[in-house]
Amino acid sequence: MNLLEQVYFGNPLYDWIVAVTISIVLVLILHIVKRIILRRLTALSRKTENRLDDYVVDILSHTRFLFLFIVAFYFGMQYLELPPKPTRYLDHFAVIALLVQVAFWGNRAIAVWLKDYLKRNRETDAASATTASVLGFMGRVVLWSVLLLMILGNLGFDITALVASLGIGGIAVALALQNILGDIFASLSIALDKPFVIGDFIIVDEVLGTVEYIGLKTTRLRSLGGEQIVFSNNDLLKSRIRNYKRMFERRVVFGFGVVYQTTHVQLKQIPMMVREIIQGQEKTRFDRAHFKEYGDSSLDFEVVYYVLSPNYNVYMDIQQAINLAIFEQFAKAGIDFAYPTRTLYVTQDGAVPAETRK
Repeated sequence: MNLLEQVYFGNPLYDWIVAVTISIVLVLILHIVKRIILRRLTALSRKTENRLDDYVVDILSHTRFLFLFIVAFYFGMQYLELPPKPTRYLDHFAVIALLVQVAFWGNRAIAVWLKDYLKRNRETDAASATTASVLGFMGRVVLWSVLLLMILGNLGFDITALVASLGIGGIAVALALQNILGDIFASLSIALDKPFVIGDFIIVDEVLGTVEYIGLKTTRLRSLGGEQIVFSNNDLLKSRIRNYKRMFERRVVFGFGVVYQTTHVQLKQIPMMVREIIQGQEKTRFDRAHFKEYGDSSLDFEVVYYVLSPNYNVYMDIQQAINLAIFEQFAKAGIDFAYPTRTLYVTQDGAVPAETRK
């Protein structure tokens, strides 16, 4: 008998050689077609401003060569007459390969969309960018979960019974991983409720810094000292958070004292002088200035104004300008600032000094 006519698994060797040849030729054709299509789509995308064609090029470029090989192998094997059982396995294998490749395309689509969205909105809409990051992860989880269920269904498993059993086991897993799950749900709450977003300056109890990263389990701040501070999302939401990025204006209260030798006329002039100084500053709104009380060693005034900017450096520049202007105006008007005095208590045994400070 001729070697090529020898039968293997129900088919002569000649048919096996033909099937393998078809598979090799087909995989080369598919690979060449893929490159031609990508080259033409890339050239077309450069001529348009639409992002959709860029997405398509990026997604199709992640078509795995292994997937092309499996497709070519599947169609090459159709040349043979295989028994029902191997044929069924081959069908399952081809469907699983297709599902995995579709999942890779979907995963890449989410990644491309998320990258583009964050690039366009991180500076202008940090809140939406934060939400998109979390939703992107949730989308990947759903995508691969559905893929796993479809693969198991294709292999003949009872998906309904499997989901039910997973639900029972999931309760035990949830109890064991309640802290981790708490952080994950907290991250989802942060993404949807947006108490802060990336780039916000917040204070958590006594810790302050700029939000640098919001993850599934932790949120990271960059402190003013430069070090990174890591919070558990669950613990973070249980804390009291002050978000200074959302402060549209800053209320400032400060006081000073003048000596008791200040005349009545000078006391009446001080509030008006302070008003003019504050109103002369940019980005301020004057509220009030009052002779507040008689202190132990001074006549005390209280001043309230608003800085029309949340920026701390702007506030400090304005406060410094106000302090210098008050100092200059008081010197011209002959008004002296009060300072701590030393009181001498005289007893029968001698003199005991004591300092009193306002």
